Amino acid sequence: MRSIGRGLAALTLVVVAVLAGPAASAGAGQQVGQRGWTGTWATAPSEHFEVSGMSEVTVRMPVRTSVGGSSVRIRLTNAYATDPVTIGHATVGLRDGGSAVARPYDLRFGGKREVTVPAGGEAVSDPLRLSVPALADLVVSLHLPGEVTHITDHWWAQQTVYWTDYGAGDHAADTAGDAFTWTTTSWPFLSGVDVTAPKTGSVVALGDSITDGSFSTPDTNQRWPDLLSARLNACRPGAGVLNAGITSNRITAGTATNPSALDRLERDVLSQPGARTLILFEGINDLGGASAEQIIAGMTEIADRAHQRGMRVVAATITPYKDFTWGGWSEETEARRQQVNAFVRDSGGVFDDYADFDKAVRDPADPRRLGAAYDSGDHLHPNDAGMKAFADSIDLAALGLSRGCS
Repeated sequence: MRSIGRGLAALTLVVVAVLAGPAASAGAGQQVGQRGWTGTWATAPSEHFEVSGMSEVTVRMPVRTSVGGSSVRIRLTNAYATDPVTIGHATVGLRDGGSAVARPYDLRFGGKREVTVPAGGEAVSDPLRLSVPALADLVVSLHLPGEVTHITDHWWAQQTVYWTDYGAGDHAADTAGDAFTWTTTSWPFLSGVDVTAPKTGSVVALGDSITDGSFSTPDTNQRWPDLLSARLNACRPGAGVLNAGITSNRITAGTATNPSALDRLERDVLSQPGARTLILFEGINDLGGASAEQIIAGMTEIADRAHQRGMRVVAATITPYKDFTWGGWSEETEARRQQVNAFVRDSGGVFDDYADFDKAVRDPADPRRLGAAYDSGDHLHPNDAGMKAFADSIDLAALGLSRGCS
């Protein structure tokens, strides 16, 4: 949500897959054959911008795993670009602090080190035999050898991402991080990391900036899906938790690079490897420009489509935002929020269950406001304590992913 002013409305593939190559065998760092996959980390592409003079650079991206597994692969996206992008060398390994990697392992694409991702396309690496722990910092490094003119990325990642200077060349296999001299806070080109994790699945959190983690403490993985992941992975077996939040996202309307929840449902939720449960936490950005009936209709369609794919659906109530710093709240939007929340709490079977995020963080003295203990300061986005309150309010058994959860 870059802005909820002006009525909460404006905060803001053709898929060409390079499939896994033939089977190989055994030890750590070796390519392995195609098997069942579960997403351990994901993000939704949400931005596209032009760059000038960028070539021979390497970008290093830390990501937080949810479930662990015995093999790994990455997914790359060039969804919104008008030109192809070439990856000259890609590696993955466990983080060793900052931009350092304990041991980077080479990735291949169709057996080759280099892959060109077409404009609007996607690439998936070959499987790599590598033990990936749950709740660990994994680092994906990409060397971009040619001229880069457009970058598709996920904006405002709440995570420091490391870059080399232009012209610095291939540093994807570096263990030290000395070559990475400047930083951003967005994930370019990377859309997912999958692992082989038998007898498990994943939950996908579909949401807006609150799910995306905006205003949580950067570089600490305090987004509510991260905290939910910690709870789920204390159970056996563990489960993947994938964050499909996009800042300023809405259910009922969208833009070219920030499509509505309805329009991006297939890409960001239904097609995720191992996805078994959807947590739907959207609607706050719709309140100023759509009726409660329209929001409810959109939620119902999302649930119906997920159910058709065999997924469970848990909806979350919309949280309070009276006195939001950039405006947009009114008695009318509050009435819509209450109407939508009443539906979420008693959907008549539209949802399999619900999580009462509203109750978890509202001010008892004025339920239209975010409680002070959970407020990041803008009266809409929760702080770390608010993120934890969300994660703690979810009934793990309702997710249908792990046994022995409480």
